[in-house]
Formats: sequence, structure tokens, C-alpha cells
Amino acid sequence: MIQVRVSHLSLSKMGFVLLLKGEADPRTLPIFIGAAEAQAIALQMSGTAVPRPITHDLFKNMLDGLECRLKRVDIHTLQNGTFLARLVMEHDGLDFTLDARPSDAVALALRCDSPI
Repeated sequence: MIQVRVSHLSLSKMGFVLLLKGEADPRTLPIFIGAAEAQAIALQMSGTAVPRPITHDLFKNMLDGLECRLKRVDIHTLQNGTFLARLVMEHDGLDFTLDARPSDAVALALRCDSPI
């Protein structure tokens, strides 16, 4: 597994692209994402506060309230040109996973300060 960080978020001719760069690896992974997810990532990266919580803030608040921890995000498969991700979470000492879109998983990982 290669740990990555969000390197850059930009708009291309094909839409928004999220660039993930390896911590100990020189490669960069581009993932095309939707506008709403790009906005959620950009808001968190810039530290911009919003007057009401957006969906990713709500999910983080719910995890906190349930005393559930996002241990990490795994972007694990490229299937038919689409990346697949999972949230690896822990509650009461037990790990469990949930499938997620990479863009949503990254937006949540940034809010939870969890590794990707």
C-alpha cells in the first residue's frame, strides 16, 4: 500500500481532477471527480468555514458522535476506468469497511485527518 496526500485539485477540459501524490513514491495518481466533491475538498484544503455543515462535515460529525474513527481511506481498484475506494473505520475496537467513491472518501479523510 502506498500512502498518498492530496497534491493538487484543478479544473481540466474533462472536469475536475484530483491529484494524489505518494509520500515516499514519486508517482502521482489523477482521479477525475464531480464538481460538488471538488468543492468539498477545496473548502477543506483552504480552511474555509461554511455557515452550515455540508454532507462531508455532517458525516464527520456523525462519526464523532458515534465515537467511530476513520482509520484510513483505501483507493484499491481501477475497474472499467473507475477507481473504487473504501473507508476503513473502527468502533469499540472492531474494524469495518464501507465502500465509497474516492472523491467522497478523500473529502472525509481530510476532515478526519486520516491517511489515504
